[in-house]
Amino acid sequence: AIPGDNPQTVEGIALGRRLFFDPILSSDSSQACASCHMPFDAFSDNDQFSTGVTGALGDRNSMAIFNVAWNWNNKFFWDGRANTLEAQALGPVVNPVEMNNTWPNAVASLQNHPTYPSLFQAAFGTSTIDSILVAKAIAQFERILISANTKFDQFLLGQVALTASELNGFNLFMDENGGDCFHCHGSAANPLWTDNAFHNNGLDATFSDNGLGGITGNPNDNGKFKTPSLRNLFFSAPYMHDGRFATIDEVIDHYSTGLVSSPTIDPLMKSVSQGGVQLTPAEKSDLKAFLMTLNDPNFVQNQDFQSPF
Repeated sequence: AIPGDNPQTVEGIALGRRLFFDPILSSDSSQACASCHMPFDAFSDNDQFSTGVTGALGDRNSMAIFNVAWNWNNKFFWDGRANTLEAQALGPVVNPVEMNNTWPNAVASLQNHPTYPSLFQAAFGTSTIDSILVAKAIAQFERILISANTKFDQFLLGQVALTASELNGFNLFMDENGGDCFHCHGSAANPLWTDNAFHNNGLDATFSDNGLGGITGNPNDNGKFKTPSLRNLFFSAPYMHDGRFATIDEVIDHYSTGLVSSPTIDPLMKSVSQGGVQLTPAEKSDLKAFLMTLNDPNFVQNQDFQSPF
């Protein structure tokens, strides 16, 4: 879903890549988008909460960025507060616990830079910079961050075979009487490995963070957060909206025995009354083996996605 007013261009993507890695957008020129969205971490980071330019900690885990061009509902952030990828790019610059800047200050820094006006001229036909064009360029770069070469992708193309454990794990993933993961996290027919929707997945009985409900104001949305893709889990720890789980094993344990009921618990959490799907140690091992086939080393090492500086 590429907006008609922001087509992908070579010049726009190159500008967006530079802006993504340049700390010039922050109030003290110390932090870039890439400070919390690092290529080798699948464009997330390995911290539970990221640190902003003032030393303040955020209260949510940095989301990984890939395959965002296929976000069918155009809802971004854990709580869905941005309705386009361009709108998402505007937020961190002015967030006081992230870049802590103002857009007039950020634009002035770019306008007074020796290189950026000509780069905007090449990308958008004007050397007069504004926040909308900055966001458009960053969104163009983010739309090329495509992860599509995992072992499981190669398996679907008939290029490799899965081990017995990996195949057992996939079958468990797809089994409503087993792991029952596919409703929210996709399948071979939906290899984004997310439904891009919002769910309460049984983390808490009461909420310190209302998630989607904090945006919609609807109490029926409290405790619902966007389903992350299962691609590149090896690179993107920790997990959940608040980064509470340091390992994939902890995530599997949550769904196996750690589900907690609440008024907005998702109906798909069918086994919440017994605490989870009650996987055996062997099943947990197989499920993890399958999840590891969704890692894409070529994506995190792709030189086109690294800093241009």
